[in-house]
Parts: sequence; C-alpha cells; structure tokens
Amino acid sequence: MTYRFCQVDVFSSDPCLGNPVAVILDAQGLDDDSLRRFSVWTNLSECTFVLPPTVPGADYRVRIFSLNLELPFAGHPTLGTARAWLDAGGVPAREGMIIQECEAGLVPIRIEEDLLSFAAPPRQRSGPVDPQLADELLDILGAEPARVLDTQWLDNGPGWVGVLMDSAQSVLDLRPDASNHPGRWDIGVIGAHPEGSEKAFEVRGFFTEGTEPLREDPVTGSLNASAAQWLIATGRATAPYVAGQGSAMGRNGEIFISAQDEQLWVGGRAEVILSGTANL
Repeated sequence: MTYRFCQVDVFSSDPCLGNPVAVILDAQGLDDDSLRRFSVWTNLSECTFVLPPTVPGADYRVRIFSLNLELPFAGHPTLGTARAWLDAGGVPAREGMIIQECEAGLVPIRIEEDLLSFAAPPRQRSGPVDPQLADELLDILGAEPARVLDTQWLDNGPGWVGVLMDSAQSVLDLRPDASNHPGRWDIGVIGAHPEGSEKAFEVRGFFTEGTEPLREDPVTGSLNASAAQWLIATGRATAPYVAGQGSAMGRNGEIFISAQDEQLWVGGRAEVILSGTANL
C-alpha cells in the first residue's frame, strides 16, 4: 500500500543542517513489524507514524521508533511530526496549539509563526549518578575529571544521563569511545559558552543502538528539555536561552528554551525537505 511520507529537518534555520526525521502520515493498517522495518530502513535516528487519536483532546497520535526501539517520547520527532501534519493540512482543535498523543501521554506543541515548541515533559528519573557509573561515563567520553562539574540523571523517556563540563570547548573536544563498555548508552554532555555568546550552551548527545558503536545525534530535543530543567533548577541557567548542538558534526542546531506560567518550552524551526509517497 502507498502512504504519504515526509522527511523533515528539525532544529535549524538552515536547510539540511538540523536533525532529519522520517514521518509516515495516515499510518493506519501498518503492523508493528512494518513500522520497525521501515524505521530501520530509513537509517535515521527516529521515524514516526501518525495515527488517529485515541484519547479526548488530542489532535493526532504518534508512534516514535528509533532503529531498534519504540520510544515513549522524543523531541525532534515531536516537532518534525507536528510540522509534517500541519503542512499536510492538519488543523488543530485549539488555535495556536497542537496536542500530540504519544506513549508518554499528551504533549502540547505551541505554534508561533515558523517556531514550534513542545512542553518539556517531567523527568522519569533524576538525581545524582552513582560514582561507579560516573567513572564509566568519563572513561567513555575520554573526559578529564577536572573538567567535569556534575553528573545527573536526565531521563524523560529515552534514558539520558547528563554530564556537565566546564566549557563548551571541552564538550566540542570530546572523542568518545564505548567499545570497552558494552550495553546501552544515552549520554548527554553540556557546557557553557563564554558570556555574551549567541548560544548559551553547547550540547552533544551520544547513544547506542543494539550492538552498533556509539553514535552521535545531530540535535536532540528530549535531551535539551531535561538538560534545561536541570540547569535552571540548579541556578546555572535562566530562561529564555538558546542552546547549540551539532557543531561537531557540521550541523547548526538551534534549540530555543523558554518558560511561561511555570512550564518549560523547547522550541525549534522545522522544514519539510522531502515529501511524496512510501510503498509499504
């Protein structure tokens, strides 16, 4: 059967310098094996499938797949799916606000001209990292202990653990290697740019998929959401601010963090780069 398909570039003002996500619209009728097979075939960090909502108040339901796993929530797929749905003619029930249903629950997405922002979900796990795991993280990252300021669980669905370094340059200098550390890893690294810079923080996200080597994600909404919650709660940042991600990969990710009525919002631009049909 033929399904409407989009590939959306998320979190950059420059086409093809953000993070791509594949979106299948009107995905009714596809079984789980088909969803996983297509997601693996795209070879992107995530792929999403849009379905009719199942709970009151939602505009649509989305299932989010990485190469090997179904995720309860992910940031850049959320914004990319919203942009694909809008461009395909979707009209939210509430003006200026999309309500997305996903495994993690209902996620509001604010529409402000070309900027889309999702409400940062609560962390499922927070708090300090035990010393043994912290040592393992530093060994994987190849980070000098003196350059690490703190570690914290930042898990809002994908399983992130965060490492705060002494500067953005220290983050950019990392050359991680998990070959001696088997298992699943979702590591976020954050460092502040000098005061007065266009971007307040530099972020990098590293993850494993199955038995594959450690990979780097170009721009990561979920990680930036939980990192912002951590930085603001500990007085290391104030909203609004702009974070950068992807520089080490030749990308130009821009993540806009803002706060309104005690809700943290994670925003970025999203543009449909490819559209057509997928034969599945």
